[in-house]
Amino acid sequence: MKLLHPLRFALAVLVAGAFASAGAQERPNGRSGDQRPRAEQSQQQQQPGGRGVLRLLPGDSVTEHSIDTPTGKLAYTATAGTLAFYDQSGEQSAAIFYTAYVSKNPAPNRPLTFVFNGGPGAASAFLHLGLVGPRILDFGPDARDATQAKLRDNHDTWLAFTDLVLIDPVGTGWSRAAKSEDAKNFWSVGSDASAMAKAIALYIGKNDQANAPKYLLGESYGGFRAAKTARALVRDQGIAINGIVMLSPLLEGWLTFGDDKSALRAALELPSLAAATLEHRKAFNADALAAAEKFAMTEYLTTLAGPAPQGEAAKAFYAKVAQVSGLPVDAVAHERGFVTDAFVKNLRDGKVVSRYDATFAVDDPFPEQRGPRGPDPVLDGVSRSYGGAFAAYARNELGFKTEKTYSLLANDVTSHWDWQGGRGQAGVEGDLRVLLSFSPSFRLLIAHGYSDLVTPYAMTRYVLDHLPPSEPTGRAQLKLYRGGHMLYLDPQSRKAFSTDAAGFYRGE
Repeated sequence: MKLLHPLRFALAVLVAGAFASAGAQERPNGRSGDQRPRAEQSQQQQQPGGRGVLRLLPGDSVTEHSIDTPTGKLAYTATAGTLAFYDQSGEQSAAIFYTAYVSKNPAPNRPLTFVFNGGPGAASAFLHLGLVGPRILDFGPDARDATQAKLRDNHDTWLAFTDLVLIDPVGTGWSRAAKSEDAKNFWSVGSDASAMAKAIALYIGKNDQANAPKYLLGESYGGFRAAKTARALVRDQGIAINGIVMLSPLLEGWLTFGDDKSALRAALELPSLAAATLEHRKAFNADALAAAEKFAMTEYLTTLAGPAPQGEAAKAFYAKVAQVSGLPVDAVAHERGFVTDAFVKNLRDGKVVSRYDATFAVDDPFPEQRGPRGPDPVLDGVSRSYGGAFAAYARNELGFKTEKTYSLLANDVTSHWDWQGGRGQAGVEGDLRVLLSFSPSFRLLIAHGYSDLVTPYAMTRYVLDHLPPSEPTGRAQLKLYRGGHMLYLDPQSRKAFSTDAAGFYRGE
């Protein structure tokens, strides 16, 4: 999580040079933490050199665990702690909270994956307890009721094929700047990428992981962050990345945040509406979706790009759009075919649809409002549970005990984010071109849920289709699954994506 939809950007929004506070070196007396098993730990030590709010963060906690996976029992060490940033005067400027999971019996050449979410302003608990970690927050088969959420072992954890380091950017989770007024120095596209690159370099150096194959995993804005961080790692730290996995990524701001009346943008959104409608009709199949995709990029696109149809031509066109989208014909005609906002509010009487998963509809709390603005059923109704669940997990199972609130979605970060030229101009197509061109072994896996309206899968396909050819071919893959922006809420999609990711790490 999470890229926040442009309609809700004022409340909470979904990296170019380095800056001094992130670029300074770690102090040589940095502590690696208590190496005893959890049962033998008696207390946590205070973070060395912490000042201001950083004094409230405990020292690193190291615990030992095991989990059953499809390939057998896996023993691992978990570290919940912080990485210290120092400014040029030698004073600590920030603490970056991270959780690392490391196999106790690693195979040779075992990969290491650094994981972050998006927002910008989202902490890593979404991917942590939603997809990759050894423990998972299970919302049940329907993933609809947050009160039913329970923590359980994740037998499909990515720890089965890669060590994991989950990182919270400054202002999210338990990561903080020493001085509140300095936090904004981390809240821009460029400074964020530099800070993430610095945190990764500190972890690699501290744990002697320079020779491990290195990957990045990012969700939503985190996918954007991963591409920017990969470039910053090479530029600032001299560290090359073997590959990136993106889930529901923001790639190009001009597509994601563009004009609501852009014919191209509407055409790239329509397949996700069609997928949700097919799911609702219990008629989802590859042929029906392929037909909707073809219609979107042919008749639908050319009609919206031209003058509004009239007479019988208009009736026929709007009827076809209604059939594909599931909307009433009068709602389609009222919007002249630009139907995404109408879909959110008008798909089913008395219901409001989530932009994060258009198959997810709840009773509309504001039925008297015509527009779709308001709290989102998935983001605000279900996924907020990840924050409280992670805080309890970190305290009770990982031994990281703090009274500070875990900031799952930080509105101050999102509302003050500097896109450095505007979010409509932000993009990573150029970064992907360089990564694929300059490193023949670099590989990219992008996963999307079919019914995501925040970052529709057809937008990513459009970007990938317009990348220049690079050798060897086939290094950029797009995988699609049932579900929405957080496709891991669907247990079957979560398992399928984890299986495909394991194959990606094996080079398949």
